[in-house]
Amino acid sequence: MTLHEIAVKDTSQYLQILDSNENGLQASNISARQRQFGLNEIEHEKPPLWYKQLFHAFLNPFIGILIVLAIISLIMDVILADPGQEEYKTVIVVSIMVMLSSLLRFTQEYRSNKAANQLKSMVKTTATVLRQPSGKTETDIKDLVPGDIVFISAGDMIPADCRIIQSKDLFISQSILTGESLPVEKSSNPLKTTDNRSTLDFENICFMGTNVVSGTAKAIVVNTGNLTYFGSIGKAILGTRTQTSFDKGVNKVSWLLIRFMFIMVPLVFFINGLTKGDWMQALLFGISVAVGLTPEMLPMIVTANLAKGAINMSKRKVIVKRLNAIQNIGAMDVLCTDKTGTLTMDKIILERHLNVFGKDDDEVLKWAYLNSYHQTGLKNLLDIAILEHAELKDFIKTDNYQKIDEIPFDFNRRRLSVILGTDTGKHLLICKGAVEEMLDLCSHAFDPGEDKQLHIENDAIVPMDQKMRQAIIDTSRKLNEEGLRVLLVAIKEYEPRPLNYAVADECNMVLTGFIGFLDPAKPSAKPSIAALQKLGVNIRVLTGDNEIVTKKICRDVGIPINSILLGNQIEIMSDEEIINQIDDISIMAKLSPMQKSRIVKLLQFKGHTVGFMGDGINDAPALRNADVGISVDTAVDIAKESADIILLKKDLMVLRQGVIYGRRTFGNIIKYIKMTASSNFGNMFSVLGASALLPFLPMLPIHLLVQNLLYDVSQISIPWDSMDKEFIEKPQKWSARGISKFMIFIGPISSIFDYATFAVMYYVFSANTIEKQTLFQSGWFIEGLLSQTLIVHMIRTRKIPFIQSWATAPVTALTSLVMVIGICIPFSPLAESLKMQALPLSYFPWLIGILISYCLLTQLVKVWFIKKFNQWL
Repeated sequence: MTLHEIAVKDTSQYLQILDSNENGLQASNISARQRQFGLNEIEHEKPPLWYKQLFHAFLNPFIGILIVLAIISLIMDVILADPGQEEYKTVIVVSIMVMLSSLLRFTQEYRSNKAANQLKSMVKTTATVLRQPSGKTETDIKDLVPGDIVFISAGDMIPADCRIIQSKDLFISQSILTGESLPVEKSSNPLKTTDNRSTLDFENICFMGTNVVSGTAKAIVVNTGNLTYFGSIGKAILGTRTQTSFDKGVNKVSWLLIRFMFIMVPLVFFINGLTKGDWMQALLFGISVAVGLTPEMLPMIVTANLAKGAINMSKRKVIVKRLNAIQNIGAMDVLCTDKTGTLTMDKIILERHLNVFGKDDDEVLKWAYLNSYHQTGLKNLLDIAILEHAELKDFIKTDNYQKIDEIPFDFNRRRLSVILGTDTGKHLLICKGAVEEMLDLCSHAFDPGEDKQLHIENDAIVPMDQKMRQAIIDTSRKLNEEGLRVLLVAIKEYEPRPLNYAVADECNMVLTGFIGFLDPAKPSAKPSIAALQKLGVNIRVLTGDNEIVTKKICRDVGIPINSILLGNQIEIMSDEEIINQIDDISIMAKLSPMQKSRIVKLLQFKGHTVGFMGDGINDAPALRNADVGISVDTAVDIAKESADIILLKKDLMVLRQGVIYGRRTFGNIIKYIKMTASSNFGNMFSVLGASALLPFLPMLPIHLLVQNLLYDVSQISIPWDSMDKEFIEKPQKWSARGISKFMIFIGPISSIFDYATFAVMYYVFSANTIEKQTLFQSGWFIEGLLSQTLIVHMIRTRKIPFIQSWATAPVTALTSLVMVIGICIPFSPLAESLKMQALPLSYFPWLIGILISYCLLTQLVKVWFIKKFNQWL
């Protein structure tokens, strides 16, 4: 059923179309309609089943490579091995790596999804439904069907898209659909036409998810579930998410390392096969090299870092639904936010009360107070703001004024009048309303007198000439430019007469002055925005509200107003035109939900990592498409489902802490990647050279695997490391090119000292024959492991390690422990099974000298690298 069709029909026609009547549907018809139309539920995203999550945890290119290598090793070392010669070490070590990494990732993501689902579980909501023969009953809204008759009143949520049958003073808040804070009036009158009108502007249609501010109505359900306007937006945000900067970055780095491995491993295999003649041994060595080149702990390190960030953020009343979102907050350089409730108090206050000359005048406030106090229609946000000046009630003795009549507000006149009886016996009409409409009805104005009297005869009344009218228009424009919503207040005195006051009596009034309202900025907004800007995060305001109010709020909270773009302008602009301007625009106002989403995508196209903060259904598509969607626990369910992060407190200062956690998390992840990639790159140069020059393998496959496993263990503490202050202060993004440069310039340093170790073992300790290969391999095992572990401290900071910057206690302790274990292995009972041997004590002074030289050269290259490329991590 189209709302356009129903909106123009009269009662008998739409009842016939919907096959219903004003007494309600027969209970016997309900089940058939439910089968036809389904339950009245919005399609929403459900978490994957646990076994699907477990399977997904293994879907990683590094894990895939390790599984392939484990299968090859199983075939070569076990299945094809001679009886009694089966070798399970490689299969076991690789399998342990795979299981540790994948199971940790699964556990963290499963727990996170479970916590988020508990948060967003929906509360059961009912509606008053008229059905036959039971009459009026409270029914779960999911059981409603088209044709049902429902009754709604103040405080109710509209349960479906409905056509109004009867109404009395019905005002609906559509802010979750439009972003507009003021309610709109609804009535039962059929529309003359729906051509060139937005569906949301239909005065006789109420939309699912909106709520009743005041009044009552009887309505008929037209559309339910996904066929509602609410549901159409809900469907638009489901499906496959766009890849975030985090996802893209991990994939780029992963394939960079995989391509590197595909080049190096065949080279190692062929060099060893050609120089040693043992192709089987060369294949096993090639497999071990592939394992060594695979940063198999990356998924585990990433997940552990993100999980720790989630725990820290939960202590700040922030629930992380998707772990990747933590890193994305750190990479975020643009935060798009709605105005209402994020930058503002979400509460309108009376800001100004001015006389016709634009001067503060308390008497104008008193007239406005009497109007709001005595009117019996909708007490909207503006009336509530006036009535908060409760101190006026006794001061102006409101009881001395008896209300005798009222001309109610309507959205065509945009004004409201009350008629009061005074102690002089005269009738006093007090009218307040929109500037344009009111100005045409005023012929005179007060020449301001004493503020302490509320008797019109004490103030001079002067004719309103063209000059005064222009001054009033100019003052109104000035107030609008300050972001204030402006009303005029006027009065007119009548001699006693019958109480048949009507719209025609609102004429030739005396203008008293202006009242201006503002939804004020949150006190915390300005320091929060300044703190985010200091961290390199630019704020863009994307709102459905008007641009004048938004400009004022932005000025108050410190958001630079560079340029403004409106929804109707965006609608006719091409993507290229918007992209050319988008970096210079700080405010985009009067936007539809899809326009918000479009802006987010275009910002991403320009290379920005975009965060979006919103809580209404009109924010849901943008929340889903952003790199990180942020919502609050009071948001509509679809907004919460679209978000990656849910704040239990709607405060930008919480986001600032999230940015810091995100950058710390990213820093620790990139540490692991750069440490591992550069170290492996260097090691492979060493392996290639040694394979070509030595008559034996420089290290056995099991040595490479054990060394790799110990090195991975030393990395487990990285999530507990800190980051330099300078790193935290800038948005951090993935850069595969930056990692490539890092590998090329830092990796070969370790090779220099590996070759130094080769020379020492070959010439000083005469480990230069096949009979003495165990000594050579043990010596390189220790030097290789210690240099790899020391590089953790060299790379983790751009400062001088151990002097200007120390790693945290867990990192220092674990790396030290691994170094001690590595030194002890050749002297332990494990040495024989691992085909190692004890090293002479004279080896260790050489080792110390090599390691110190390695650290010094690395520091020198680091200083040069930072100067040349202006980056480190």
